[in-house]
Amino acid sequence: MRLIHVFTLFAGLLPAAALAQAKLPYQDTSLTPEQRAHDLVSRLTLEEKAAQSVNTAPAIPRLGVPAYDYWNEGLHGIARSGHSTLFPQAIGMAATWDAPLLQQIGDVVSTEARAKYNDAVRKDIHSIYFGLTIWSPNINIFRDPRWGRGQETYGEDPYLTGSLGLSFVRGLQGPDPQHPRAIATPKHFAVHSGPENTRHSANIDPSAHDLWETYLPQFRRTIVEGQAGSIMCAYNAIYGKPACASDLLLKEILRDDWKFKGFVTSDCGAIDDFYQKTAHRYSPDKEHASAAGVLAGTDTNCGRTYQVLPASVQAGLLKESDLDTTLERLFTARMRLGLFDPPSSSPYAQIPYSQDRAPAHLALSERAAKESMVLLKNDGILPLQPAKYKRVAVIGPNAASLAALEGNYNAVPKDPEMPVDTLRKALRGAQVVYAEGAPYADGAPLPVPSTMFRTAATGGRNGLKAEYFNGSDGDIFAGKPAMVRQDAQIDFDWNSAAPVDAVKQEFFGVRWTGYIAAPQAGDFEFNMRLAHCYPCGDEERYRVTVDGHEVANFSTPAKDFRESTTPRFHIRFEDTKPHAIEVTYVHKAPLFGGGLTMEWVPPAGLLQQQAAEAARDADLVIAMIGLSPELEGEEMKIKVEGFDGGDRTDIKLPASQQQMLEAVAQSGKPMAVVLMNGSALAAPWAQEHANAVLEAWYPGEFGGKAIADTLLGAYNPAGRLPVTFYRSVSDLPAFDDYGMKNRTYRYFQGTPLYGFGYGLSYTTFTYSGAKAAINELHAGDPLKVEVTVTNSGKRAGEEVAQLYLLPPASGNGGLSPKLQLEGFQRITLKPGEARKLAFELSARDLSQVDGDGNRAVLPGEYSIAVGGSQPGTQSQTVSFRISGSYAVTR
Repeated sequence: MRLIHVFTLFAGLLPAAALAQAKLPYQDTSLTPEQRAHDLVSRLTLEEKAAQSVNTAPAIPRLGVPAYDYWNEGLHGIARSGHSTLFPQAIGMAATWDAPLLQQIGDVVSTEARAKYNDAVRKDIHSIYFGLTIWSPNINIFRDPRWGRGQETYGEDPYLTGSLGLSFVRGLQGPDPQHPRAIATPKHFAVHSGPENTRHSANIDPSAHDLWETYLPQFRRTIVEGQAGSIMCAYNAIYGKPACASDLLLKEILRDDWKFKGFVTSDCGAIDDFYQKTAHRYSPDKEHASAAGVLAGTDTNCGRTYQVLPASVQAGLLKESDLDTTLERLFTARMRLGLFDPPSSSPYAQIPYSQDRAPAHLALSERAAKESMVLLKNDGILPLQPAKYKRVAVIGPNAASLAALEGNYNAVPKDPEMPVDTLRKALRGAQVVYAEGAPYADGAPLPVPSTMFRTAATGGRNGLKAEYFNGSDGDIFAGKPAMVRQDAQIDFDWNSAAPVDAVKQEFFGVRWTGYIAAPQAGDFEFNMRLAHCYPCGDEERYRVTVDGHEVANFSTPAKDFRESTTPRFHIRFEDTKPHAIEVTYVHKAPLFGGGLTMEWVPPAGLLQQQAAEAARDADLVIAMIGLSPELEGEEMKIKVEGFDGGDRTDIKLPASQQQMLEAVAQSGKPMAVVLMNGSALAAPWAQEHANAVLEAWYPGEFGGKAIADTLLGAYNPAGRLPVTFYRSVSDLPAFDDYGMKNRTYRYFQGTPLYGFGYGLSYTTFTYSGAKAAINELHAGDPLKVEVTVTNSGKRAGEEVAQLYLLPPASGNGGLSPKLQLEGFQRITLKPGEARKLAFELSARDLSQVDGDGNRAVLPGEYSIAVGGSQPGTQSQTVSFRISGSYAVTR
């Protein structure tokens, strides 16, 4: 280090030309990332240090430091930066109960991130969504199904969440911890899971038992075992301090107990919450807020507040050396990623853009979609026998909704196929009739269906003629289109992507022409939803005419446009005849935005009538119902019955869809229900009356194929629920109660509609020969358990073997869960094939947390149950005794 300081001092005296020729220590790849970062930070001015501490770190030309944005999203595919491989939403990935698959998905996400980053650097792009610091996974515990962001998590169980989160982090970062492919950022640390409308001001005081038993274990696994290079602190306060200013979380636990060496980033705007009057009111102003964040250990500010850090230093609120610590962590991460090295020195820098959406990546997405399917009920109707059905009615708002495939924080798929279209292909011998059937909830908009559009006034097909134009000054639509095709409906996500290969993503126009026919005469409300584009800085405009009369004309300003839903407009139809319609759309932006969905708000009851009519003439009904990421999600401006600000006020199936199911049931036709949602739904009527119920989540770009293959038996489902499906919201404590009493399968005292870990198959499995390696265990020793699983059915299938620990009911002051998952394996077996599975439980797996938050292995009589679900008649049970006690480190 002495040599480095001397070199640094000498280099500071060199003329600029000579400095450019010299190899400075931070450019020397033979030094450690920490040494290089220390040298580079020593050369920065105070103002430069402050600028580098926000997520949009600017370039420093005099030192050859390129601009870098720490914000990138990779929850289930690299998001918002053009086409990428789209996997099922995180809750769907959790339903696979397949940890090795999650590691493969993480590998694909970071490989595509590198492909995009390498291409962006070649084009001198250093923007948001093109970096290598991935703000995923979300490993908050989904403690209450009303939380709209629960779809982003791996469910309600700390062990399942920790196992899947660990695998995803390892996949993202790659096999070499010192040279990661990308840096993972588990979030939101900690005790965060709604409500959305109070997240900036809520203070949570969890019991010490709940904190250490439920809210922290999965974070510990990703940091201690996974060596995640970053972590994101949450909006909420904990024990009176904002999470991003919490010494308990960021110093005592994260750095002292878990020996975390990486950097902490704030959630976006979380530092602002320190001083804003509508939030925590923890700090009097920006200067105090910034100092509090840095001193607590929040290294990156997503936002701009840290730009005032020079004033904080000058006011004596912190020392410049405190800021140096922050900057060294950030630059160490960039050094480890190889961002200051010659491209030839890193194999990751050679990843070509062709790896984006590579065939193997798409195949993995399809596999993940299939593995996420959870069969909840089957009276024998499934797998469907296509020869039995001449006319099939596919109904419901999710049969042809792009949003219901994507979920939120999503990658941008290329030409995804709607579920109704995949079913139409799969049921080749049948006539498939589609009816939208119901809005998600009365008053909520949904895409205008293809059935309302016609290519010709008489005859023709459902859909519109679509002409795609490259951007140009003047009238973009005056020239010849670059491509012409037919679009079934106007429902597209082109965020930072070209809609077709023939046009450029930065500047293009689309003209849709044809005819629109209303289902009944009257006044109808419409709107255009733009692709989610925060921050965009784009220009969007559209115009709608009907019978030559303008009914809507809208354009955004050339700055950040943060509202995705544009002003609503009305069209009055005097009849149900086709009327000429033209929609023109122009997108112009250097990188982001792009995409349009034409939505409508149908009158209450109208669509249900159409569904009932379709069912009466059908031999089979496939009802595709559930929720939408346009209703459940992050801090949304939505308030209709059952929904509030992105969260739900009730967990039952919305009344509009329930009415549709009941109307369809009057036909007496067999019905299979497909649920598509990001959180648990209470749909007891479907369980009681439908012939089959399949949970499909928000299944990604191959979701339609996964649904069709599962319904028809080309794929044998084996997904398991990662959350409890309760019967009613009355089964739950208050939403803002963070206590775990009567929450999740571990503490719930009632009878759920479907339990955590539940899922059916088209074959059967039996368990036998369960045994523990020892029946008398000394506290602190591991326990090995074996069991044999046999496919006792007539077709090949996958099974998820689940191991649960049942601690003594009277031990630990009654605080311990009644049962807790401590192992699982997903396996494939042929008919008649048997396999012996081995599980090993560590001292931590066998431990309990007391009322003071201390974790220890405690003496007593224990049981272990192994089966394809929670303990039941099909499970194998092993009893054993633990003697003595053993303290387990935090």
